[in-house]
Amino acid sequence: MTDNKQTNRLTGGQIDTSRSLKFSFDGKNYAGHPGDTLASALLANNVRLMGRSFKYHRPRGVLTAGSEEPNALVELRSGARQEPNTRATTAELFDGLEAKSQNRFPSLKFDAMAINDRFSHFLTAGFYYKTFMWPAAFWEKLYEPIIRKAAGLGSLSLQEDPDEYDKGFLHCDLLIIGGGPSGLAAALRSGRAGAQVILADEDFVFGGRLNAETYEIGDQSGQAWIAAAIAELEAMPNVRCMARTSVLGAFDHGIYSAVERVSDHLAVPPKGKPRQILWRIYSKRALVCAGAIERPIAFENNDRPGIMLASAMRAYANRWAVTAAPRVAVFTNNDDGHRTAVDLLAKGVKVTAVIDTRADAPRIADCELLAGAQVIDTAGRLGLNYVKIQQADGSERTIECGALGVSGGWNPNVHMTCHQRGRPVWNDAIAAFVPGDTGTPGMSVAGAAQGDFSTAAALQTGSDQAAAALHDLGIDAPAIDLPQAEDTPVNLQPFWYVKHGKGRAWLDQQNDVTVKDVKLAHQENFRSVEHLKRYTTLGMATDQGKTSNMGGLAIMAELAGKSIPEVGTTMFRPPYTPVPMGTMGGRARGKHFHPVRETPSHKYSTENNATFVEVGNWLRAQWFTKPGETHWRETVDREVNAVRGSVGVCDVTTLGKIDIQGTDAAQFLNKVYANAFAKLAVGKTRYGLMLREDGIAMDDGTTARLAEDQFVMTTTTANAVNVYRHLEFVRQCLFPDMDVQLISTTEAWAQYAVAGPNSRKLLQKIVDPEFDISNEGFEFMACREITVCGGLRARLFRISFSGELAYEIAVPTRYGDALFRKIMEAGQEFDVVPYGTEALGVMRIEKGHAAGNELNGTTTALNLGMGRMVSKKKDSIGSTLSEREGLNQPDALMLVGFKPVNNADKVTAGGHLMTKGTPKDAEHDQGYITSAAFSPSLNSSIGLGFLKDGGNRLGEVMILTTPLTGADVEVEVVSAHFVDPEGERLRA
Repeated sequence: MTDNKQTNRLTGGQIDTSRSLKFSFDGKNYAGHPGDTLASALLANNVRLMGRSFKYHRPRGVLTAGSEEPNALVELRSGARQEPNTRATTAELFDGLEAKSQNRFPSLKFDAMAINDRFSHFLTAGFYYKTFMWPAAFWEKLYEPIIRKAAGLGSLSLQEDPDEYDKGFLHCDLLIIGGGPSGLAAALRSGRAGAQVILADEDFVFGGRLNAETYEIGDQSGQAWIAAAIAELEAMPNVRCMARTSVLGAFDHGIYSAVERVSDHLAVPPKGKPRQILWRIYSKRALVCAGAIERPIAFENNDRPGIMLASAMRAYANRWAVTAAPRVAVFTNNDDGHRTAVDLLAKGVKVTAVIDTRADAPRIADCELLAGAQVIDTAGRLGLNYVKIQQADGSERTIECGALGVSGGWNPNVHMTCHQRGRPVWNDAIAAFVPGDTGTPGMSVAGAAQGDFSTAAALQTGSDQAAAALHDLGIDAPAIDLPQAEDTPVNLQPFWYVKHGKGRAWLDQQNDVTVKDVKLAHQENFRSVEHLKRYTTLGMATDQGKTSNMGGLAIMAELAGKSIPEVGTTMFRPPYTPVPMGTMGGRARGKHFHPVRETPSHKYSTENNATFVEVGNWLRAQWFTKPGETHWRETVDREVNAVRGSVGVCDVTTLGKIDIQGTDAAQFLNKVYANAFAKLAVGKTRYGLMLREDGIAMDDGTTARLAEDQFVMTTTTANAVNVYRHLEFVRQCLFPDMDVQLISTTEAWAQYAVAGPNSRKLLQKIVDPEFDISNEGFEFMACREITVCGGLRARLFRISFSGELAYEIAVPTRYGDALFRKIMEAGQEFDVVPYGTEALGVMRIEKGHAAGNELNGTTTALNLGMGRMVSKKKDSIGSTLSEREGLNQPDALMLVGFKPVNNADKVTAGGHLMTKGTPKDAEHDQGYITSAAFSPSLNSSIGLGFLKDGGNRLGEVMILTTPLTGADVEVEVVSAHFVDPEGERLRA
C-alpha cells in the first residue's frame, strides 16, 4: 500500500500535482509528483533519515539540494539495473522507482556498524596510518579482511547491465557550463550573434538558483523568464541546449568531457537509446557559469537528519513545494539565511527562530530573531528534535524544531577552473576563494562562479564575458537588453565553527571528519593543505569536499595563526561529479570491449574452414583445416610443406604500413633506423632496425623507396601504433625543421605474402605483362608500383619472411578479397594453399627471423645478432646509448638456434638453458628460449633463444629446463638459420 499523505508538501512549486508517481524507499511505498527528486519526495513524506556516514555509520539526512550532496547516497533500481551511490538530490522521480539506503546493516534505523561511533576516540584522523603498521602480521589476517568488508558504500548486483552507454563528439565556438542566469544571458547573446553554442547544465531544468528563488526578472517571475529564454534558444539552429548534462573536466586544447543522462529519469531506456552518453566537446572558447555552493557552519552534533543548508531548505520550499519539517529554525551569519526564513514564512511554515551570529542582524517580521547567538548543540537520535542555543548574553536555551537551515556564506564553484592547475585567489568581500588564472586557454568565468552573487550581476557578467570570448574568435556579439533583477549586496560576517563544548562538530559529513580531526592534524604537524586532506580524508569523499573544504581550511588557518589565503586551498581534478564505469566504457563491452578488425581475406578464410586467432586488434587466420585433418599440427605441417614445396598465400595486411614523404624523408629514416637509408635507391627495399632512445631494439621491418621523396615503411603488427607514435614524436619534437609528412596506411592497402618456389610463376599470371618480374628484371629486395588483372593499381615487393622465394603484393583494400580469390584461382595448377599465422611462425623460426618474442623490450641489436647494423658513420636514435658498456659485455646474450639431441623431445618456449653439470638456479642461468615450434622441414622440434656468448657456443649440448613442468631436455646449440642458411632460395 502506498503512503500518499505527503505531510510536508506545500502549495506551489514547479511540480505537477495533477499526477502522482509511486516509488519505494527501503521497501516502503510512497508517492510523489513529476518534477520531484527522490530527496524532495522523501522529505514531502516526512522521511528525514536517508543514509549512514562512511566511518562511524551515524544517521544522516539530506544536506543539500544538488550534486554537492554528501549524505543522501542511495541504491536505485534492482536486479541487473541496480545503481549504487546515487545522490537522492539529483535522482529524478519516476513511476515505479525503487530506492534503498546503503552502508548499513541490517537496516537504516538500526545499523549494527554504528558501534564504530562508540569507539570514535580510537578512530581519529590518521588512525589507519598508525594502527595498521603494527604488528605487521596483523595486516593480512586481521586488518585487510576487515577493511575489505567495510570498504565501499553501495553494492553491485554482479549481473550484466542490460542498458547501453555511448560516446560522442561535439564541436562549438562557445561552451557555456551552467544554465543559471549568467549562463542563459551568455547563451542568448552568443546565440543571437550566430555563434555555435552549447549550453550544458547538470539539472533536468535550466535556470540554476532562479528555480529556487522568488525573484522577479523584469516584469515577470524568474521561472517565466527562464521558460522564454529556453524557448528562444531551442529555436536557434546554432544553439544546443543540453539539460541533464554534467561537464566533468577541462582538458588540453579546449576539450571538455561531459556526461548526458539521457534515460536516467526513466524506468527503462527507450529501445535503441543509451542510458548515458559521454561527450567529448571541442570548444574554441568556454565560459564557466557554474554558480556557487552554500557552506555550512560546524557546531556540536550538526549532522543530524533535518539539519541542512538554508539555501537547500529554500529550494525545497520554492521549487519542490516541500518543507523539511513543520517547524524549522535558521542558523546564519549573513542575510541570505534571513531570505530562507522569509520564503518559508510566506509558504506558511512555522519558523521558530533565526539564530544569527551577528550582533546587528536585521529583523524580519513574524519570526523571533536571536542576534549574536550560536547553535551549540542539537538533540534527536534519528532526526532533529531541538537545538540548543547560546545567546548573546551567554545564557542558554533550547528551541524545538524538526529542521535547521544553516547558512555560512557561499563558495564560488571554482572546480572547473582548477583542472589545468589554475589557482583560486581569496576575495575578502565574500570570504571565499574565486577563480584566478585558470591556466586553461580560452576559459573565462561569469556570475556567482566568479563571486558576483546578485542576479543582476550574473546576467551582466554572463552577457559581457560571452561577448568578450566571441570577440577573440572574430565574432561580433551586439549587446542585448537585460531585464532588471535583484541586486542585493553581500552582507556577511565570516563565521566558520562554534567554539563550545567538547562534542564533535562535523566538517566532511560523508567521511566523518570533525573539527577535532583538523586540530589533531595541526598538532601532529600535518599542516599543509595537501597533508591535511590526506591525513584526515577531508574533501576526499565522492563530493570532493564541496561543502567541507572551506571549514577545514579556516580552522587550520586559525590554528596556524595565518590567514586563509596564506594557508591556501587544495587543487580539484576531474571528474566534477562521479561517473558510472559503464559510461566510461560506452559501447566497449562484450564483443566490443576489444574491437576486432577483420583482414580483407576474412570472408574467404571463413568459407575455407579457417581457425582464427586474435593478434592485437586483428582477427587473423591461424590455419586452414582440410577434410580429414584431425589435429592442428597436421594442418600446419601441410601448409608449411606446401609453401616449401610449391606456393602459398598469406594475408599480411595487419603489418603496419606508414607512408613517409618529403624532401627530407631519407634523412628522417636515417635518424629513426640504426642502419643507413639515405642512399637507398628508388625501387629498392631495405630491412631496418629501429632502436629506442635507450639503445634497446624497438621494432624491425622493411622500408621501400617508391620515389626520391616517398618511402613505405612496414612494421610488426603488434608495434604498428607504437612505431607511428614514435615517428610522430621524432618528426614534431626532435626534428621539427625536416620536410617530412607521415600517414598510416595500414587499412588502406590489402597485402598478401606469396611464397614458395612457384610464387613467381603464379604472380606472372596476374601481374600485367608490361611489368617484368623475372629474377633479372625484379631482383631480391626490389619494389615497384605495378598494375594487376588488367589495370588495377598495385605495389609489389620482393621480400621474404619465410626464407623462400617470396613476394608481397598490395592493392587498395576494397579489392583485397577479390585479389585473394584471384591468386587462389591462378595458383590452382601449382596446388597453391592459403596458410595462416601458425605456419608463418614456423617458417620464420626455421629461417631464424626475429619477431615479437625476440623484440621483447629488453634486447639489443647485439643480442639479436645485428650489432653491425648499428651504423657508426651516422647518428641515429638510440645508437649512442646502444654502445653502453653494460650492453656490450663479451658474454652478452646472443640469438641462436636449438635442436633437441633426441628428436622425440620437445623444445619449450620459456624454458631456461643450463650448462650440463651445473645447478639449475638463477645464478647459473645461461639464457632462455623465446620461440619454439615443430619443424616439418627438419622433422624435429626447434627453437630460437638467447644464450650467453651464443655465437661461440655452436655445437654445445645444454640442458633446457622448464620449472613450470619440471621437464629437462638436452638441446644442441645450432645456427638460428635452420633452413637455407645461405639464402639461395629467396634469391632464386
